[in-house]
Amino acid sequence: MAISKEEKQQLIGEFRIHEKDGGSPEVQVAILTQGIEELSKHIQSAPKDFHSKRGLLQMVGKRRKLLRYLKRLSPGRYQNLLGKLGLRK
Repeated sequence: MAISKEEKQQLIGEFRIHEKDGGSPEVQVAILTQGIEELSKHIQSAPKDFHSKRGLLQMVGKRRKLLRYLKRLSPGRYQNLLGKLGLRK
């Protein structure tokens, strides 16, 4: 269920701001979004897996906080990220 190392490196390469960036809000939101998508698929196939459902809700909450922070920090970067990830706000 967790994203592979290669997928994570690909997301970091795509969403980083500068060469050594690995923890900017954009990168973190992209990684969380990938994890949320994979965990959502699992939840649909195993609806009684309440532990995974709790983890999914925690990931969604963390992504929401990071997006709120990014919107406050730089609205342009926020809108750009939403467009790239296909999120709606």
